[in-house]
Amino acid sequence: MSIWQMLLTGAGGLALTGPLGALWRRARETISAGAIAVTDRATMRRQVAFTIAAIALAAKMARADGYASDAEFATFQRLFNVPEHEQDNAARFYRFAQSSTAGFEAYAAQAATLLGEGSPVLEDLLEALLLIAVTDGVHPDELAYLDEVAARFGFSPQRYAGIRARYIAPSADDPYVVLGLRPGADHAEVRAAYRDLVKQYHPDRHMADGTPPEFIRVAEDRMAAINAAYAAIMRARPA
Repeated sequence: MSIWQMLLTGAGGLALTGPLGALWRRARETISAGAIAVTDRATMRRQVAFTIAAIALAAKMARADGYASDAEFATFQRLFNVPEHEQDNAARFYRFAQSSTAGFEAYAAQAATLLGEGSPVLEDLLEALLLIAVTDGVHPDELAYLDEVAARFGFSPQRYAGIRARYIAPSADDPYVVLGLRPGADHAEVRAAYRDLVKQYHPDRHMADGTPPEFIRVAEDRMAAINAAYAAIMRARPA
């Protein structure tokens, strides 16, 4: 069963409370009906919570700069691998989330409670928001939004700086920040950090924590950024 089937049909009455649950129930009234039986309810619940939080926070961020562009939603669809036959429903859900009265703070706080503060799955979600933000240029209001979401997700400023540097590059030291290193770290440190990150960000670990399989493209983009940082550091060093 795909995450979109679960999301748009109600997943057999899978319970989700709080602001994310309220958004899910209200949006479903406008786009779908019916139900599908669920067997692994704990995993399904985490995947549905992740997906609704992603839709809600991405939709709210798209309005942070006062303008929600088609390009931002196209990036959302790419990251979520929305199947063609569900794209209209996904677009309606996204627009519904944009117009909801609940603030993004409530969605971010509940996501942290459900998925675990600072967890790999929340890192996936935060990176998705960064990828959407850079689609048409990052506005200062979007940066402020992302800073607040990262804090509510439980990421320290240092850890968030490393995550953000994969996609927003303010200085020449960024390749080191991406790998979590001090500028000028030696070869052994760079290689060890790179190997640790490759192991840490294996997609299987994140899916076990609740990232839906449809979201694999965020993992692909993250590894591309890590590989690029490692290559940049190694190219800049004497042979």
